[in-house]
Amino acid sequence: MNDEEKLLIGRLEELAARSRNRGIWVYSDFLTTAQQALLTSLKLGSIIFDGGYDGAERRIACFGSEDECGYEPCPDCVWLAIEPVAKKFADELTHRDFFGSVMTLGLRREVLGDIIVFDNCGYLRCMSNVSEYIKENLTRVKHTTVACHEVDAPPVESVALPDEEEFVIASERLDALIAAVYNVSRSISKELILQGKVSINSILTENPAAQLNEHDTVSVRGKGRFIYEGILRETKKGKLRASVRVHK
Repeated sequence: MNDEEKLLIGRLEELAARSRNRGIWVYSDFLTTAQQALLTSLKLGSIIFDGGYDGAERRIACFGSEDECGYEPCPDCVWLAIEPVAKKFADELTHRDFFGSVMTLGLRREVLGDIIVFDNCGYLRCMSNVSEYIKENLTRVKHTTVACHEVDAPPVESVALPDEEEFVIASERLDALIAAVYNVSRSISKELILQGKVSINSILTENPAAQLNEHDTVSVRGKGRFIYEGILRETKKGKLRASVRVHK
């Protein structure tokens, strides 16, 4: 365990203790999937993760429970829409374009959640205390002039589950699914897992032979994530045809 992880554990333990002692919801910054997995392994009591939508990668840990606190959790976050001022003349903007422009503002990554791109607009989940700064200072993405404003939520279509795709796999092992979904060899798939770059349902795993269950969400750092929906049928050659929803 490195010094950064030790500091994070200390901070998370402090937040959990504050919630227990005061009987209130206490919130973390936005956590990566690996940090969420670490927190889950600590077993610090009741915790709810909130990223603003189902399937979010970067999420806030809400320490507490409705029974203990007497009210629902409400982390102090907002959605910002980042829209081209003149859509007709805008560049085709990608997640990387929006992310790069936001990061040039000098903000800590921990105050920023996911960015969703839909219809050439970006939707950013962020802490409320940085929203005004972003609205005032984020004026350009790539070569396109943009304007930011708060919205209740991204368009429903933007956070809808991806369509199901079929992949032929040898087994329901984790390394077999990753190899099929991202079109890499089994050896590369195993290496990604052994390097600690893969999590299942936000829990880090280093076991290439881990068996997936229906509706498990697999995140692969640097490649993306997918939802495993189960086996559809067996092929004539004895392999399995699996259904997977891949977040592009």
